[in-house]
Amino acid sequence: MVMIEITFPQMVAFITVLWIFVRGAVAYRSEQFSLKRELQMLLVYICIVVISRFVYFEFHLVDGKIEPLRIGPHQDPDELISFKPFFFLVDRYDGWLMNVIGNIAMFIPVGIVWPICFKELDTYKKTVLAGFGYTLLIEISQLICYGRHTDIDDLILNTMGVAIGAMIVFVIRKIRNSVHRGGKYGLHLN
Repeated sequence: MVMIEITFPQMVAFITVLWIFVRGAVAYRSEQFSLKRELQMLLVYICIVVISRFVYFEFHLVDGKIEPLRIGPHQDPDELISFKPFFFLVDRYDGWLMNVIGNIAMFIPVGIVWPICFKELDTYKKTVLAGFGYTLLIEISQLICYGRHTDIDDLILNTMGVAIGAMIVFVIRKIRNSVHRGGKYGLHLN
C-alpha cells in the first residue's frame, strides 16, 4: 500500500495557498477588499494552522523536527476509532490530564475568534455547533492519517473548548450591551 508523507511546512503552504485563493474569491465576489476584515480573518487562519499542527502531527519533536504526517492505511484498524467516552481516563495512557487540558485549551480561541469574525455566528449555540462541526471534520479526516486516532473524547473536549471561548465572547457582549443601555447585567446565553 502507498504511504504519503506531508511535512508541516508543506501543510502550512497548502493551507496558505488555499486561504489566499478563498479570500481572493470572496473579495472578487463581493467586489470589495477590506484590509481591516482581512486582518480580522487572519485570526481564523492562525487558528487553523495552529490546530492543524497539533491534530495532524505528533506533539513531541524528533531530532528537533516535527515528524511528517503519514497518509495511508493503518496497521491495526481496531485502533482507528474510539467511541467509548473517556476510555483514556483509566485504560489508555499516563498523559491523559495533559490531553484533556490541551484538547480544551486548543479550541478556546476558535470559540472566541469565530463569533467575532463571522456575523452568522451571532449566538452561543450557533458558535458551539459550528465548533462541533469543525471538530467532527478534523476527527473524520484523521481516519486516513496513519498513527492518528479518531476519538469521541477529542470531539467532546474540543467542543468544550469552543464552548468556553464562546461563553467568554457572549458574556462580554451581554455586559457591554447592558452597560450601553444602562441596565443590569442580563447574563443569560442564547
